[in-house]
Amino acid sequence: MADKFSGVHWMLATPFKENEELDLESIGNLMEKAYTSGCEGVVALGVTGEAARLTDAERKAVAKEVISNSRGMPVTLGTTAAGTSATLAYSLEAQELGAAAVMISAPAMGKPNPDSLFTHYNRIAGAVDIPIVVQDYPQTSGVHMAPPFIARLFQEIPSVQYLKLEDPPTPTKITAIRALAGDDLAIFGGLGGMYLLDELTRGSAGAMTGFAYPEVLVSICRHMAEGDRKQAEEVFYKHLPLLLFEFQEGIGVGIRKYALQQRGLISCGRVRHPGPQITDETRSEFHQLAKSVGL
Repeated sequence: MADKFSGVHWMLATPFKENEELDLESIGNLMEKAYTSGCEGVVALGVTGEAARLTDAERKAVAKEVISNSRGMPVTLGTTAAGTSATLAYSLEAQELGAAAVMISAPAMGKPNPDSLFTHYNRIAGAVDIPIVVQDYPQTSGVHMAPPFIARLFQEIPSVQYLKLEDPPTPTKITAIRALAGDDLAIFGGLGGMYLLDELTRGSAGAMTGFAYPEVLVSICRHMAEGDRKQAEEVFYKHLPLLLFEFQEGIGVGIRKYALQQRGLISCGRVRHPGPQITDETRSEFHQLAKSVGL
């Protein structure tokens, strides 16, 4: 690719109908919102996209629909799997479908082995021709990647061009990684955008997250890129209560999908079983909070 990723790459939810079948029609709405909000790209089939709850056929259907509605935006597809062979197969399929990059988290390893994990990424990089986004999310993978290991991935595997950092405290870890890897590794924050302002201050390239109001994230990133930290702070702190509310552990995807439904972007806010549905009390709290921040 000619240009490095930067800015907001919106993490897409996977829409379902009430009966939990895929709602492919709503994907077009999500892609339109990403485009009109000023997102620089999108990411599908991640944790937000409930990728682990999709069949292989459903994964492919979602990927095709996202890419066909991309309007020139680069599409990154999550290809994480429990083993190297499956991850490799998903990554090759993503490349064949037209993905601009693949996002890969560490597979659950029981007792993590850095050399095995390095080989995991290296084998995939040797088979695909598109960049790799390394997802550092120990809360879901159970694998902690130390800054020296991340720097080694970047320095020794040319395809590793991006890091999606979701191991708090993220600003501190950005600085530690930068000291070892330099500035060429593009680091993106996640975690619902909770730490976006400080991540940008520490040198992140932007955000890869699925907050239901991507235009807010775009505004923060643009103000910081223009050197207007004061305005970026105003936008960030105004919306921080909703950022925090949406990213609640266990029910965050449910809140996010409910918000997307209320915005008319998806037809149904259902999380696929066994994911929890949010309660009426949580819905009421969402409406009160969204109103309080002017959304």
